Amino acid sequence: MKELESKYSDQLNQIAEKLQASEELKKYLEEEEEEDYLGLRNLYEPDIQKVYDEVVEDNPLQIIGFEQMLLEEKFEGMFLPRILGYAVLRGEVNENYKYKKPQDHFAAIVTAICDSSNFDCLKKRIGQTLQMGFALSSDIWITNLINTFANKRIRYFLQSQKLPKYLDPKSRALGHSRYKNQFKNENFYTADFPTDLGGLKVLFSSLKTFILYRAQHGKNNVTLLPEIKAFLSREEFKNTPEYIQMLAIYINFFDLDQADKAQANNLFNTARQSNENLKELWFDFILEQQLSAPKIDAKADARVWELVNEKIEDDLKAYYKLMNTVHTKGYIHDEAIEAVKMFYGNYGGLSDINEAVRKTIFNKFESVISNIAENEYTEYFEISKYFPVYFNIFTNQKFNQDVKNLCMTYVRRLLKRYTDKRGKDYQDIKKFVVANFLENKFLKEKELVELFKTKRKKRTPAS
Repeated sequence: MKELESKYSDQLNQIAEKLQASEELKKYLEEEEEEDYLGLRNLYEPDIQKVYDEVVEDNPLQIIGFEQMLLEEKFEGMFLPRILGYAVLRGEVNENYKYKKPQDHFAAIVTAICDSSNFDCLKKRIGQTLQMGFALSSDIWITNLINTFANKRIRYFLQSQKLPKYLDPKSRALGHSRYKNQFKNENFYTADFPTDLGGLKVLFSSLKTFILYRAQHGKNNVTLLPEIKAFLSREEFKNTPEYIQMLAIYINFFDLDQADKAQANNLFNTARQSNENLKELWFDFILEQQLSAPKIDAKADARVWELVNEKIEDDLKAYYKLMNTVHTKGYIHDEAIEAVKMFYGNYGGLSDINEAVRKTIFNKFESVISNIAENEYTEYFEISKYFPVYFNIFTNQKFNQDVKNLCMTYVRRLLKRYTDKRGKDYQDIKKFVVANFLENKFLKEKELVELFKTKRKKRTPAS
């Protein structure tokens, strides 16, 4: 966590001063009507949101400091229910949908809300959030938190937010997914950079998620670069899997200036020569990111290829040289196809490096086919010519099945668009699909008949 800069704390103090001096607060304190508190929220929370958005965009490592300042009583509980939700979702969960470590910031916000003179208004906005946060926390942690409050009414309220349905891991997983979906368009992520090996193991997973999120959404990452570079400069990290992952993230997803490229070049090529686990860890990362966002694409491969020292003969040089050919020539170009064929034969079919090649080619097919409009189906006909070419090179059932699924999705789009079975479009599509799907062994004749068979409407019973 970074200390909150004065330019942000000054803005928050100004909002608090304005709030405390307002006639609206005076009215609320005199009459204690919930409607008046809602009016305060509508007046002052947008101002807090504006500053929050600035911090989260430009200085995300200061977010916790920002939220801690909001816990002060002078803000009258403004924005606390929202940041309570953020705290619940930032916590990293395990496969059993329990937090991997205690959520101290979550506890601090709960405490601030329960100690607030505006608790009766605030508690009406935090029920679902508490239920989810408690579901993900251990019973001991919850009990210890509840027991910090002397007020029996508050303890009873908190205890009532432990729902029996969340004793089931599947219910916790479903609840977490639904709750997270409510915040899908909001940016609230932050993380801590470790400074020693102990912190590395504890903090890296959430740090990785945070940085990949920022890279995926094109956020302003200027303030992160010094932290990433400091991480990569720590000698004690350099033989760890986490170091290789951070190096891969840095090189694949960040546009670096010349000075940073020079540093990255040195780090990357040194690791190629000194770290015997680099290849395995590097391709683990590539395969992971080929299946999730941000995806390894032509731009990412080009960033790495620019840094590859070609004097070092290793699998990374061979792989990125191939990727350069595939991306620059085009994956359906004869030269690229021949390069893939030659490369692929040098490695075991089930090796990580060959799987990365297969996934790259599949992603190319997917990118093209998913963007072909229904009225441009002849483009699909053209691209289909290259399916058997790569089927023969890869001889991989998973690849074939993935391409089949891709084609089935597009063909169903076509059949939904072209419903006139006597029309030229429908007939052209049917003729091509039948021949192509049989050739590529996507479907059998009987299955193709079923695909194009007219679905009879159910007859309405006579009254």
